[in-house]
Amino acid sequence: MAAKTQRLEVSLDTQLESVDLAESIVMRVAEAAGFGEDDVHKLGMALREGVVNAYNYGNCQDKQKKILLSVEFELETMIVHIVDEGCGFDLSEVADPLAEENLLRTSGRGIFLMRAFTDDLAVRRAQTGGCDLVMSKKLPHPISGNGRPQPE
Repeated sequence: MAAKTQRLEVSLDTQLESVDLAESIVMRVAEAAGFGEDDVHKLGMALREGVVNAYNYGNCQDKQKKILLSVEFELETMIVHIVDEGCGFDLSEVADPLAEENLLRTSGRGIFLMRAFTDDLAVRRAQTGGCDLVMSKKLPHPISGNGRPQPE
């Protein structure tokens, strides 16, 4: 029997307090999924950067807009979606913060951290028209047919 995809979805207000809430949720879920302390911390930081970007750049701090956070588990992967209601962006157009001409700039560092702390990072156009930032991390233990992580 194939494992059923597990999914947690939370609608967040566009406010700075939502960053802490989202980080807490993802860190708890990652810990429950069996990630070690370092990976839990890295996932929390990556999530924090993504939600700050959704708050600041995606929704332009507009309190009328929402940020949708979802965490889902596939057989071997934890996938986090951060969806804003902005106009989106092209990931390839974000300047490399390590390039000499960008070392003193503040932009691009969040994307750099998200890439460093996850196995895959993608940006897609959300069905609602905003940006769907997708981060994935390989699970420390694959999920069994009963939907629970398998011990090694």
